Amino acid sequence: MIDHAHDLASVRHATERLLSAVGTLDNAAVTQPSRLPGWSRGHVLAHLARNADALVNVFEGRPMYVSGEARDADIERDAPRALDVQLADLRESAARLQEAWEAPTDWSRTVELRGGVTDSASRVPFRRWVEVELHHVDLGIGYELEDLPEDFTEREIGFLADRFAGHPDVPATRVTDGTREWSTGRKPGERGPEVTVTGSPADLLGWLAGRRDGSALTSAGGPLPALPPL
Repeated sequence: MIDHAHDLASVRHATERLLSAVGTLDNAAVTQPSRLPGWSRGHVLAHLARNADALVNVFEGRPMYVSGEARDADIERDAPRALDVQLADLRESAARLQEAWEAPTDWSRTVELRGGVTDSASRVPFRRWVEVELHHVDLGIGYELEDLPEDFTEREIGFLADRFAGHPDVPATRVTDGTREWSTGRKPGERGPEVTVTGSPADLLGWLAGRRDGSALTSAGGPLPALPPL
């Protein structure tokens, strides 16, 4: 069962960690490349702020973004800003989102996200938690996948495994950290045997989320599956 109250608290804690970490940077560091191809750290910070505003739109019944082009243009516009402006925007946009979430709402209703994707309103706080945690790692400022909260890592592995479940280009795959396991890809027996991928939770998450190449993982029953982009 989804506990949106737990996820709301987790978003607040993750945002506080992010703001504290970013507050130690300087203007030059914000302009340096992030771990995401083609994006500076400023791009990542701008994206996080505009994503918060986009989720306010979702909860208030408006389209998440006017268009994909407008989303990208807003990020490009905001990426070169000075550190103090980035920090203020991150803090204020996060506060606007928290305020929207604190208003009376039907958490069981279905909302529409980017690209026509729909989900329960109760799952949106977890989606925001994912944005804050993974993009904190993407900044490359000392926060790594191994530093993520354990319950977050487990849930995000499951979330990503579900996203690839039934994908025709991904073989039937069992993902395990040696204790827990998840299934993804095609059903066992469809176009080849099942592949078992084993590794640490951080390495499994990094591979599924496109943050690591999977070289630290072991694969039995076939080569490590090549995952399509998210």
